[in-house]
Amino acid sequence: MKYPLVKQIKDNGRLRHSFLDLAVKTFDLSLHAWHQAGYWTDRYIPYVLVDGDSVIANASVNVIDTRWRGESKRYLQIGTVMTDESYRHRGLARTLLTEILTEWQQDADAIYLYANASASDFYPKFGFEAAREYQYSLQATPAASDFQRLDMDNAADRQQLARFYEKSNPFSALPMNNNFGLLMFYCASYLKACVYYSKKLRTIAVATQNRGTLLCFDIFAAPGATLQQIVNGLANQQTQRVLLGFTPSETADCTCTMIDDDDTLYLWQAKENVFRDHKLMLPLLSHA
Repeated sequence: MKYPLVKQIKDNGRLRHSFLDLAVKTFDLSLHAWHQAGYWTDRYIPYVLVDGDSVIANASVNVIDTRWRGESKRYLQIGTVMTDESYRHRGLARTLLTEILTEWQQDADAIYLYANASASDFYPKFGFEAAREYQYSLQATPAASDFQRLDMDNAADRQQLARFYEKSNPFSALPMNNNFGLLMFYCASYLKACVYYSKKLRTIAVATQNRGTLLCFDIFAAPGATLQQIVNGLANQQTQRVLLGFTPSETADCTCTMIDDDDTLYLWQAKENVFRDHKLMLPLLSHA
């Protein structure tokens, strides 16, 4: 039986609710609050197969703009690939992936996804190849600063984050831009208490402290401050090293380590792959 394919169900109440319920059922992933807060934009595009008013399979597209060595790029991330248990083993995921790759092959500079070991034989059938990612770290010398936590329940603070997000990350070799909704998937939930603002440095940073390690997920800043000044200002007296959640454009003072994680990055071989020849990672807050 051939099931109808529907794209972008944000404004279709019945299909949207069915999609959101399937995400909870499949991944224990709740997107209800994220949608209700208005962060589901046209840059997040579910491709769904439906049976009546029920979403039975999905593969979503996240459109993200970036810059690589001064050149603007459009990257496409595929995520939330799922099929209802009652409809599995019918080739539905294959149908959705084929549709996405066909539709976007001319409009994306790179197409990628993350998958765990259970899918390691599946995605190469569509021309995806596994890539290695590398994370960078550096030393910090704690310094007095005016970093203060922003309140993500406060509209003014959220607006301030949005303004600084538009400035992008001036220290990133591969910044991810123009998808504030994806950023707020994290900053309105898991990391809502981890957003800090420095008026002096004209910087907003998303960071956590875990014993002696500062994890700096991302930085959105106006020109002026250095990366070292920012991480020093975020560090406390227990901080021994700083892990960066993005690849720095300047790596001379950094230590580089290959990421050994359950999820592996796969890139479509028909498009560009800057990971083949460079030790990079996609920003942690761009993972969908």
